[in-house]
Amino acid sequence: MDMLKTLLETQPLLTLFVTVALGYVVGEINIKGVSLGSGAVLFVGLAIGGWAPKSAPPALLGTLGLLLFLYGIGIQYGEQFFKGLSSAEGLKANIAAALGVIGAGFVSVALVHLFGVGLDQALGMFAGSGTSTASLQAAMAMLKGDGATVGYSVSYPFGVAGPILFLYALSALIKPKIERPPQKVMETAEIALRNPALIGLKLSDLIKRLPDEVAIAAVRRAHHNQQPAHDLVLEPDDVLLATATDPALLRETTSMFGELQPGRMTSHREDLDYLRVFASSKLVVGHALRDLRFPDGVDCSIAHVRRGDADMMPSQDLILEFGDRVGLLVNGAHHKTMRAFFGDSIKGTAELSFISIGVGAALGLLVGAIPIAIPGVGKMTFGLAALLLVALCLGRVRRFGPFVWTMPLTANLVLRNFGLTIFLAQVGIASGPKFFATVGVTGASFLLYGVVIALALLIITAAFCLWIFRMPFDLAVGVISGATGNPAILAFANRLAPTDRPDVGYAMIFPSMTIVKILFVQIAVVLIGG
Repeated sequence: MDMLKTLLETQPLLTLFVTVALGYVVGEINIKGVSLGSGAVLFVGLAIGGWAPKSAPPALLGTLGLLLFLYGIGIQYGEQFFKGLSSAEGLKANIAAALGVIGAGFVSVALVHLFGVGLDQALGMFAGSGTSTASLQAAMAMLKGDGATVGYSVSYPFGVAGPILFLYALSALIKPKIERPPQKVMETAEIALRNPALIGLKLSDLIKRLPDEVAIAAVRRAHHNQQPAHDLVLEPDDVLLATATDPALLRETTSMFGELQPGRMTSHREDLDYLRVFASSKLVVGHALRDLRFPDGVDCSIAHVRRGDADMMPSQDLILEFGDRVGLLVNGAHHKTMRAFFGDSIKGTAELSFISIGVGAALGLLVGAIPIAIPGVGKMTFGLAALLLVALCLGRVRRFGPFVWTMPLTANLVLRNFGLTIFLAQVGIASGPKFFATVGVTGASFLLYGVVIALALLIITAAFCLWIFRMPFDLAVGVISGATGNPAILAFANRLAPTDRPDVGYAMIFPSMTIVKILFVQIAVVLIGG
């Protein structure tokens, strides 16, 4: 054992990756639907650090890991974040979550005066109860000690398991009736024009009468399929290829136009053929569909876009992302040209622009280093909170000139999960010795304090979501998940409410609540003092 201990203490990078591997093994253990996931890496790191005190990797590694995590979050959720701030529903969600987070913060600060808990330990419990590694880093950076890590590690388990149990109890109490929505899959209908009131109209005028969720992808006339030109004047027996993700809307459109004529268009592909391509080229990624300029001589239309597991209508303001699968209607002779135009590379959807990441992260760090005067508080730098805010702005812009700020979803997930794992492993190993020296005396009381802080966060947020703002249950559980922060909680919320609203609620408030938690820690340190 002494040889193993010596090996770990002389090879810190080896120790780091052993911690990561063992942490994920422990995190896979599932007890009645509750598992620690990546959070287990912290506990394995504490155990290894306590046993081999000199095995900690450099602190810069942990900071780099957290930077990657926050930057990836900001880039992915930028658009949803700003939509949340500009909509009434989003504002209510952010207010409810902010009140819950601030309420939990006040409870943690009260422990300093009521029970003599150290400020660093209290703020660590605040971070652990809210499973916020970013606010833990802020407490560690400002207080220059590892007391925050001790509080974080003791309260973190209930920070993960507590919200899951709370949501389970809340669902049992309310008994919401939530039906799983049908998967959005593009449906088509070939409709022969029989309605005299529509004959003689321009196609553009006809489209204005359709619901927004219905599109005309092609027209067949005189035995030839053709693109849906807006100035085309409709004639009797024209066959229109209508598309929608809602079958009911297609039935409504059919009754408006005339009658179904299945097979009239899809069985004849000499003029127009269907082609699906991956969006992986910088010529198209980050651009709205209205701004795409197809190669000269190519007559092409976009029938639909599939992102993830859902089909999307090709609205003119839809912005393409890496990995989108785009359905085209184009003559077969131009298939090769259009593949080259869109990129059509699965490999390309997993590539990153390291220039964009470097510029974006450097800009965020620069903004975070600027001291800002806050009345009553003094001058503060926002550090990684500013980096997250810059990343959110870049995620909203998506591209600027040659810089494509977004990245493929799969690459984003890998990058930020790897960063979070490295941060947890480094912090755990470095804090292990102090943790075991402290937890034997304060562990039980700290666990109780962590439960109280987490319950304050959950109860306040749920009360405002469900009973004051009267949000739907499926949206409310997403907001509660975002306020607590851990993805495992969101996964459980999705099982309780199998709609897309938990994800929407989470995305609208998770970035802003991360910033609120970081700022609360920083302001508390300045006002109360270290």
